[in-house]
Amino acid sequence: MTQTPDLAVTKDRHVAIIEIQRPPHNFFDAVLVRGIAAALETLDTDDDCRAVVLAAEGKSFCAGADFAKNPRIATFAESTNPRDKHLYKEAARIFRTAKPIIAAVHGAAIGGGLGLACAADFRVTCREAHFSANFTRLGLHPGFGLTETLPILLGMQRASLLLYSGRRIDGAQAVEWGLADVLAADGEVRSSALVLAHELAESAPLALQSTRQTLRRGLADRIEKATERECIEQEWLRRTEDFAEGIRAGSARERPTFQHR
Repeated sequence: MTQTPDLAVTKDRHVAIIEIQRPPHNFFDAVLVRGIAAALETLDTDDDCRAVVLAAEGKSFCAGADFAKNPRIATFAESTNPRDKHLYKEAARIFRTAKPIIAAVHGAAIGGGLGLACAADFRVTCREAHFSANFTRLGLHPGFGLTETLPILLGMQRASLLLYSGRRIDGAQAVEWGLADVLAADGEVRSSALVLAHELAESAPLALQSTRQTLRRGLADRIEKATERECIEQEWLRRTEDFAEGIRAGSARERPTFQHR
């Protein structure tokens, strides 16, 4: 087992499990996303690993960025090292890794947490889970490549509905719409994700990776371009009064009063 302050990597036969360990809500930043990308890249060098389950401990899978604590946390690495990349550059690394990923989504997958879940090939969830691209509710442009991944998964109309409205859907609707693939009982999300991962691991590993590479051909490049646009839009919106109001209202659990400025 590999252990860092925020991640644990274990093996179950030919399946690796990456567990996010920032309970209860597993808020992310560039450091955490960099760690997930690095773990996946390391697993790419492990011929014994054929599939990966991305899971989390605590109440939520990933509730996105903790804007109330740090309004800039969604984009920039908390580092003075000029070689460190902003969060979305780190996120793009995830899409370039080779092994199939199954996200075990319990609780909340919100904002960038939804983006992280959509970086996986498949999502296993439960009725009690909820999914939301809540960026516009906060006065911000969507990020983490969701402007690319959601239309692929849902089609443009349903993706636009979620991205424009920020509405929340539960796990059952996520499966109905194609945002998730397997609906498990509450408390069995991770074990169900492992069952699917082991099914994938029964395939010939070279053929599995080759097929995945063909199906996802060009995706990482499109994600990188999409995140460049997302980052630019987030930067100017972050300086608006509406963003400040969105963060204030969200922290207070109140309805925001946006002023178009």
